[in-house]
Amino acid sequence: MSVIGLGFDATDIPRIREVFDRYGDRFLRRVFTDGEIAYCTRRRDPVPHLAGRFAVKEAAMKALGTGHSRGVLWKDIEVVRRGGPPELRLTGGALRRFEAMGARRSLVTITHADTIAMAQVLLLAT
Repeated sequence: MSVIGLGFDATDIPRIREVFDRYGDRFLRRVFTDGEIAYCTRRRDPVPHLAGRFAVKEAAMKALGTGHSRGVLWKDIEVVRRGGPPELRLTGGALRRFEAMGARRSLVTITHADTIAMAQVLLLAT
């Protein structure tokens, strides 16, 4: 397996808190999938988890080499949990770009502290 895409992002949790407090559901529905919203809002404080998922989306866009352009939308990148480490579920423009790059697998890691959430995404080819 070889790495064909690498993305890293650090997201300021207080900035996400400000946006969440100001725009609430409008922000959530624009950026996150229903599954991500459900996962995060079950937490005592959803904001660090939202910031972590935001960081994953940014890191994935960097790994795809697109940023938030070329038809790759926020909700095309979803963080899912299936009882193990976080995984990416790509749809739409993100999936098309992933396949065009020849990627076959992705690896994701997320962490957060008091004021920062960080994520790294690797895209792998066989």
